Amino acid sequence: MSFTKFVETFFRRFLPTPFTIAVLLTIVTMVLALCFTTSPTGDNHFFSILSYWEQGIWNNGLLVFAYQMMLILVLGHVLVLSKPMERLILQITRYVTNTSNAAVLVAVPTMLVAFFNWGLGLIFGALLARKVGEYAQANGIKINYPLIGACGYVGLMAWHGGLSGSAPLKVAENGHLKELLANNANGHWAAMLPDSISTSLTVFSTANLLIFLVVLIVVGVMAFFLGKQGEGKLVQMEKYAFSTVDLGTPKGAEKLDRSPWVSTFFGVLLLAAFFVQYLPSLKQLNITPNMLNLFMLGLAILLHGSFKRFLSAVEAAIGDVAGILIQFPLYFGIMGIMGSSGMINGISDFFVSISTETTLPIFTFFSAGLVNIFVPSGGGQWAVQGPLVVQSALQLNVPLNKIIMALAYGDQITNMLQPFWALPLLGITKLKAKEILPYTLIFMLAGSVIYIIGLLLF
Repeated sequence: MSFTKFVETFFRRFLPTPFTIAVLLTIVTMVLALCFTTSPTGDNHFFSILSYWEQGIWNNGLLVFAYQMMLILVLGHVLVLSKPMERLILQITRYVTNTSNAAVLVAVPTMLVAFFNWGLGLIFGALLARKVGEYAQANGIKINYPLIGACGYVGLMAWHGGLSGSAPLKVAENGHLKELLANNANGHWAAMLPDSISTSLTVFSTANLLIFLVVLIVVGVMAFFLGKQGEGKLVQMEKYAFSTVDLGTPKGAEKLDRSPWVSTFFGVLLLAAFFVQYLPSLKQLNITPNMLNLFMLGLAILLHGSFKRFLSAVEAAIGDVAGILIQFPLYFGIMGIMGSSGMINGISDFFVSISTETTLPIFTFFSAGLVNIFVPSGGGQWAVQGPLVVQSALQLNVPLNKIIMALAYGDQITNMLQPFWALPLLGITKLKAKEILPYTLIFMLAGSVIYIIGLLLF
């Protein structure tokens, strides 16, 4: 059995759905809290843990965070279903002549788009790979279609270090870091935290931009040379139709829903509010989730040309957030137990005992990659792992912006191993996980080396 076949079989046979994993992690956290912590008031400790859990589930600040992340995913998907994005995708496919240049034409734009928005990059890459396959079929070009599909997924190994990254965006909000550790039993760590960490120190830092550029170039070059291996095959598939709306003849108030003038006015109004409210922050390269979502909302309404088309795209995209909607509260509950019971202190002390200022970011990178396999959500992972790495960084005097990016890099790189977020791509391209895994694993190994070297150098 090949390694990639083993990986696919393992995930299918031994890993349940992400929701079930979240439930199991909740139970494990409760058991560990019972075994290794005590009630500060002397009351029944199990009842105390249940109280911590309930408070975490309904933490108002974290629920806002969940909604922000859902909007980032939905609005990204909505944008890629617009007519201008469709024209862009079809324009790119016209340059396909063989597998090598097709792989580059899919991988590089996908990573660039995912750096802006991971939801946009996920669907953009899937549709671009599918349309490349259709163009090759129509023109009799033999291609390695599984490689093209893998290239349509590589945006997910660069998203968390980009403009929609959960951790970098949340720490840019005033008060989020302090709130993250507010329930810590040893609460003095929260007092040591800054109000926020600007994205100019994370996403837009010279180190992160250089690392992303190197990853972009290396993945592009690898995709080109992988495309030269083998002759390829002729693809056989039906034409994939972009989401469309049969407008028909509008009647009465329907004219407002389908009016390009009304939607254009409102889209421009939203973008005007965006620049009025956030221009000072933009000049400082400080991006927050609310900024990104307001910009994408205005842009999406403009690009779709009517409220009817926009809402149709929202309906097509809304299924993406089902997992986030129901899983995030469970992760927040886990965070509540770990923070209020004092588990964060114990785990943080362990990492500090085996780490140095140099090795902590590396340990964080690998642990984040491992956690991502079980918690395939950057936002959920930040809620669970964020307090641990932040407190460990404070204890070892590791720059907070560096430890946050180490977590982001580790979280994103094992998406090339964890097939959860590949499901939309597999559905659109009609490929199977075992067909793209050999290539995504190669990209993962190369990316891991680059990220680790980057963490050591910067």
